[in-house]
Amino acid sequence: MALRRGFKAEAERSALELRERLNLHKDAPVEIGTVAELLGATVVDASELVDRRRLEEIESIQSFAFSACTFEIDGRHFIVVNPLRSPERQVSDVAHELAHLALGHELSEIRELDGVPFRTCDARQEEEATYLGATILLPRPLLLLEARKEATPETIAREFGVTRELASFRFNTTGVARQVERERQQGR
Repeated sequence: MALRRGFKAEAERSALELRERLNLHKDAPVEIGTVAELLGATVVDASELVDRRRLEEIESIQSFAFSACTFEIDGRHFIVVNPLRSPERQVSDVAHELAHLALGHELSEIRELDGVPFRTCDARQEEEATYLGATILLPRPLLLLEARKEATPETIAREFGVTRELASFRFNTTGVARQVERERQQGR
């Protein structure tokens, strides 16, 4: 499913506006807990709510069936994150959930897997949240500065505490590598 026309540019603007609200320089790492506070969400480790063995059981039934989800309780948002994921993946998962909130996506139906409830969202909303969440973590200006320093997706992932997959996705989809290569060819 393709993102609607103009969404990528809107996501970049939103990510930069969020960084401004946090008084972050455009090339500074973002602390996802601070973003959560700004958006009025509380991040909770799922093992505080469910025995870790249950999470491992769900994982054995279907790998990556649960990474993170958002619940609204008494007007407050709680993002529940799976502790079985790497810290870098947890950051991405929380950013994705925060993007749902920032975009005003409606929390949709609850489904149950092996007695554990999960929320579902439509495919368009999921794609938007994935894109905006990744953009919050690695906005284009940050990637451009890093590419000019000859950083690779691997070094960007390490420096900014995200997965290599997320860094590669942003590095490749923003066109910064091509832009920097053109600049070098033109002698800038």
